[in-house]
Amino acid sequence: MTKASIPGPPGEGLPILVSACLAGCECRFDGSSNLVRTVVDLAEKGRAVLVCPEEDGGLPTPRPPAEIVGGDGHDVLAGRANVVTQSGVDVTDVYLAGARVALERAQGAGARRAILKSRSPSCGSGALYDGTFTRTLRAGDGVTAALLRENGIEVLTEADL
Repeated sequence: MTKASIPGPPGEGLPILVSACLAGCECRFDGSSNLVRTVVDLAEKGRAVLVCPEEDGGLPTPRPPAEIVGGDGHDVLAGRANVVTQSGVDVTDVYLAGARVALERAQGAGARRAILKSRSPSCGSGALYDGTFTRTLRAGDGVTAALLRENGIEVLTEADL
């Protein structure tokens, strides 16, 4: 995927599912945002469908950081891995619920593409933290990114813009 291909098909002119934190919503685990001007522009044009899987699954903001242990989002979906907080609390069910909400919103809006926050245990695409809470990256997708991909939705991160 090249940056030049982002505006074109698939889904040109269709709504795009986006991580709400990239549009300036203060919904990251620490209560901050990761504002990306391109995403804000999509929102202002009415093309962005905002989602925060963690909040939509029922977690508060701020919330303890969490990482996937034992695999990636595809493994979580298959029941082979878990999402846990740094203190060891299993929040897998909440992450799964939030991913389902994101998929429902994407499908309901007709979105065929998503722009999600990189390295997140929900939204990360291609790379995420490895479950050791040492900021070590490894290959893989977050829970929401995995569910979207498994349902035919193209997933990008803000780094692709």
